[in-house]
Amino acid sequence: MQSFTVDSIGNLKICQPLEGYRFTVDSIILANFINFKKLNKVVDLGAGTGIIGIIIAKRYPESKVELIEIQPELATLAKKNIELNKLADRVEIFCIDGKNFIGKNYDLIITNPPFRRIGTGRISPKEEKALARHEFNLSIEDIAKVAQKSLKHKGRLCMIHLPERLIDIVRILTRYSLEIKYLRFIYSTIDTEAKMVLIEAVKGGKPYLKVAPPLFIYKKNNEYSDEMRQIYKNLESL
Repeated sequence: MQSFTVDSIGNLKICQPLEGYRFTVDSIILANFINFKKLNKVVDLGAGTGIIGIIIAKRYPESKVELIEIQPELATLAKKNIELNKLADRVEIFCIDGKNFIGKNYDLIITNPPFRRIGTGRISPKEEKALARHEFNLSIEDIAKVAQKSLKHKGRLCMIHLPERLIDIVRILTRYSLEIKYLRFIYSTIDTEAKMVLIEAVKGGKPYLKVAPPLFIYKKNNEYSDEMRQIYKNLESL
């Protein structure tokens, strides 16, 4: 096992490698994107060290959350994080290939997946980062197949992805009976292009799309925006 550090995020404790894969603000934003009255069965697909699933488990104390992670070292850290945050009764980690996961009647599948097609962008020499950034093991189509098989009717798939991949995502999800219902674009600052997009799709949903107001991460002085500060403040109540 490589060296790791334990970081405090609000009231959460998260083990992560000193080098290699480390969660980013994308994971915090995606976990905050979830807005349901109640959640029972949740899967975090490509969970890394488990931060998204752990936040959801804390926010929804009635939920059962399964973390799916292909890399053994990250799965081991996710298990430590489950124990550190006293969630062993409701959160499980499975070290398996995400595209081979099949379940039934899940309310939510959430994923912060690899963003880049193979053959595009610079591939990291570090295996953990390469698998996290490029679709070597988990593509948009893989995610759609898992969601179609594993979500209950009207269950939801939520993800964060690149705006440049949005047309691909719409075409693929529609092919698997996953109708995109809600989008929110994320910007570094008010005068930059969108860097990410939050996506919520419904299994068996009817065509109807809402686009939320934009999320700005920073003010022009490079301080976190008021909304980002509130997102982090919310973690202090978990």
